[in-house]
Amino acid sequence: MEMNQYLEVFIEESKEHLQACNEKLLELEKNPSDISIVNDIFRSAHTLKGMSATMGYEDLASLTHQMENVLDLIRNEKLSVTADILDVVFASVDDLEEMVFSIAEGGDGKKDVSKVVELLKKIEKGEDLTSESAPQAVVKNDQLNQSSRLIEDYDDFEYTVINQSKEQGFSAYELTITLREDCLLKAARVFMVFEILENSGEVIKSIPSVDLLEEEKFDSKFTVAFVTKESSEDIKNKVMKVSEIEDVQVHIIDTSRTNHIQNQSQSSTQENEVLLNDTNLTKVQEQEVKTASKQVAAAATSSKTIRVNIERLDILMNLFEELVIDRGRLESISKELNNNELDETVERMSRISGDLQNIILNMRMVPVETVFNRFPRMIRQLAKDLNKKINLEIVGAETELDRTVIDEIGDPLVHLLRNAIDHGVEMPDIRMKNGKPEEGNVVLRAYHSGNHVFIEIEDDGAGISRERVLNKAIDRGIVTPQVASTLTDKQVYELILASGFSTADKISDISGRGVGLDVVKSTIESLGGTVDIDAQEGKGSLFSIQLPLTLSIISVMLVELQNEKYAIPLSSIIETAVIKKEEILHAHNQKVIDFRGKIVPLVFLSEVFEMEDTVRNEDFVSLIIVRKGEKMAALVVDSFIGQQEIVLKSLGNYLNSVFAISGATILGDGQVALIVDCNSLIK
Repeated sequence: MEMNQYLEVFIEESKEHLQACNEKLLELEKNPSDISIVNDIFRSAHTLKGMSATMGYEDLASLTHQMENVLDLIRNEKLSVTADILDVVFASVDDLEEMVFSIAEGGDGKKDVSKVVELLKKIEKGEDLTSESAPQAVVKNDQLNQSSRLIEDYDDFEYTVINQSKEQGFSAYELTITLREDCLLKAARVFMVFEILENSGEVIKSIPSVDLLEEEKFDSKFTVAFVTKESSEDIKNKVMKVSEIEDVQVHIIDTSRTNHIQNQSQSSTQENEVLLNDTNLTKVQEQEVKTASKQVAAAATSSKTIRVNIERLDILMNLFEELVIDRGRLESISKELNNNELDETVERMSRISGDLQNIILNMRMVPVETVFNRFPRMIRQLAKDLNKKINLEIVGAETELDRTVIDEIGDPLVHLLRNAIDHGVEMPDIRMKNGKPEEGNVVLRAYHSGNHVFIEIEDDGAGISRERVLNKAIDRGIVTPQVASTLTDKQVYELILASGFSTADKISDISGRGVGLDVVKSTIESLGGTVDIDAQEGKGSLFSIQLPLTLSIISVMLVELQNEKYAIPLSSIIETAVIKKEEILHAHNQKVIDFRGKIVPLVFLSEVFEMEDTVRNEDFVSLIIVRKGEKMAALVVDSFIGQQEIVLKSLGNYLNSVFAISGATILGDGQVALIVDCNSLIK
């Protein structure tokens, strides 16, 4: 019986059951006597076990069965829920997730889970766990041992990539990277290392895994398998530029060793194929598969939803983007010909394509809970490690955001949440002394407003000290003492997002805030968003992220500079204006205007883009007032063309560093218009 047809359903269902286990285990930790919660976890585990056995993933089924035995004892009240038992069950779910993700990536779903199985068996036998190390510590030490040596095993896919890369002139290296012992946010440094490597080549594998690195479940070392055309010395120098990295060791990957492992893997695969071919599935297994597929079909019918591969949606979106370009062309031709029948047809087509656009964009929208769901577990573990009591409140998880944005916001939110818990919320004894509840409260909130989504992280911790931030910023040369005295509170808080503010020194005078936040700012701004900070010393902090709903089709104001057309995103524009030349003022060698009582600097786009000067004798100047946070600028253009919806196209790898240009679009008349990045023009 062919099982591949069920693989996608199996992976999606498994992920859903494991997510349900995670959520219910967190509930059980708060209500250890609630047997109904245990029953829910048991049902998810039991279903996962049956599906895994049917699909032939015996390691998955075996571990789930062992976890199921412990849950069975709890639900039959033969075993009481304790923190140690929950730690072991959480560790089991972590291993199951790794195995399922391995299968999703084309692996075999195998993993050495002997330590967790041993602990589960001890629980089942009623043996005491107090003498045992916590499962998290076991994982951590094990990962350290793995990362202190070179990677010893590659699967078929990784082996193929390494060898094919070598044939095409790439070099394959294993980099062992050591962080400083006093590194405060290890995940941020790992993120920066991976960003450098991915810009220079292709990352094949990491030990510990990316998930464990992201959750900082390693000590100070990690190893990355990597292919590149650059020299080992160049790669080492690039990585060493990341702050808080102590050492980088580069080794050439031994192909003969991967050959030996590949041969072992092939023989193992052949054995599995023989077993599958020679042993037909039992009627019971066939029945389970049929039942599972019927349940999926019934669920789809009842909820009127179907699973669609995201690649199909991407293809559909690309085709529609081409349609938007052609629609603009038709509208342009229609105006030129001035034919009533053509005008009516084009107008009707524009309305229909507009409705179609809304439907396609909504299809790409994903609830932010897909990102939020992983945070309760992270917060639980972090609070435990820091001996703090934290209550995480999630509000608005159903808020939807474009999938391209969803894919990118995970890491910034991890940084901000760790920052809030690590350095925002105080230790329980300090909170009690300050008249606060022993348990700190962190709120993760998402909501829509206009064409934007806001994600906020609010804590009731120590807040931010204006004086300490300014002193540190002056020490680091980010601002001068003269400028510092003129800054508002919000402008002071924004200083902690400056790249120079993150240092390798131990931060104690500013509660550690700022380390890694430069990464947050750069990532959010690359998505066309902004980060806003509000805080009150001793009361708490609020980090607010503003993101566009979608990144592919945007509304712009088209303007003309000499004979070239440029597009300025409407999300950055406050208003347009036409002023007399004599209204332009001079201040500090800069041309400015008085805009509603505020002094706003002028930015001449023709100078920014180094266009030839042409003599213009007009008495009036056309301006577009743009904003970035509390800062504003007035962009000087030759003339306005009008508003239009355009398709945002990347400039590609060769032109990705062009100043003040974020992309391009094709207009209705076939011309290419560059899209202005207003954020880079506002200082």
